Amino acid sequence: MPGSRTSIGHAWLGAFLLLQGVVAAASDPALAERQAAGPGASSASLSQCSPPTGGEDNRNKIAEKAIDQFPDYAPTRKVTGTIRLWGHGSAKRDFMGDLVRAWIEAFHRRQPDVRFDYRMYGTASAVGALYTGAGDIALLGEEISPAAARAFRRAKGYAPTGIEIATGSVDTNYFDYAHMIFVHADNPLECLSLRQLDAIFGEQHRRGDRNIRDWSQLGLGGAWAGHRITPYSWKTDEDFGLFFRERVLEDSHRWNPDVREYVHGVRADGSQYDQGQRILDALAQDRYGIAISNVRYARPGVKAIALAWRDGGPSARATTSSLIDRSYPLVRIIPAIVDRPPGGKLAPAVEEFLRFVLSREGQSLLVERSGYLPLDRRAREAQIGKLEQ
Repeated sequence: MPGSRTSIGHAWLGAFLLLQGVVAAASDPALAERQAAGPGASSASLSQCSPPTGGEDNRNKIAEKAIDQFPDYAPTRKVTGTIRLWGHGSAKRDFMGDLVRAWIEAFHRRQPDVRFDYRMYGTASAVGALYTGAGDIALLGEEISPAAARAFRRAKGYAPTGIEIATGSVDTNYFDYAHMIFVHADNPLECLSLRQLDAIFGEQHRRGDRNIRDWSQLGLGGAWAGHRITPYSWKTDEDFGLFFRERVLEDSHRWNPDVREYVHGVRADGSQYDQGQRILDALAQDRYGIAISNVRYARPGVKAIALAWRDGGPSARATTSSLIDRSYPLVRIIPAIVDRPPGGKLAPAVEEFLRFVLSREGQSLLVERSGYLPLDRRAREAQIGKLEQ
């Protein structure tokens, strides 16, 4: 009934709640931005993925739980000979030296007649050592590069064999930390799918039917509508960029021409200004940017978002758990590369050593003596299957 106490009360209540919303928005710029973005700014419609699940990120505890599912090393035979190891490291930084020495010492207790000659001079030289006959195993610090794989194939006439031995870290330098996607802190976006990432950073949109060039195409309205997206990245033709190109752009070399690329710089005091830090420092000044970097460089003014392998699928943030189980799409996987001709077998000593690396003891040493994370049970079983082919 018009003019009733009930009607008047509802009107006053509505006005009060509206006023409360205005006051809250005034004190919280991010809330004001989400309200201005309109209905399209909800996390469900802004992204093509389900909200991520949270959880504790205790590296050692989670890694230990994964390793507990692995069997102990059980030699399949007694082997002899010398294994020549090449891989991740340099004259100045012995990245994997402590780990490799621990592996050798522990393996010797089970296989005392095997000797090792290890030359950890770097990932770049390791694959070359295989196809020139100077090495038996190349322990890489990252996935094999397309150029190294092509060089091996040219020299040998067949592809190199990769045995996965470790998962990259969340944020540890020199141990292949995960790639993460950041937006400005004011941005209401919470997650993206790989298709959307490809459409933003790439030019050929191999995962979908069109490119994404402004925030409206991701469902952002209001103050975000029509604003062009500015992508920030590592140098696109170097190691980190090559990984992103293969994993996200489906090996397309054609990036969004608006991408702003960064390399390491030097500060006024002579210290190195890491590319990842430069990227996020630039993003913090650009409300309409999106960037590839890592949480080790996180700073006020930016936020990491979750990622999903496919549209509508579950999303994940980069954590110890999501890297080990590979629910996070931009996880790095560390291989040991070997030379196995089609239909051929590995040298018995090489096979036994790789079985040891994939055992409970080998993976425990990996976590204790390096920044890497272990494989999970399914990945480990797949690698054992490769050794048995």
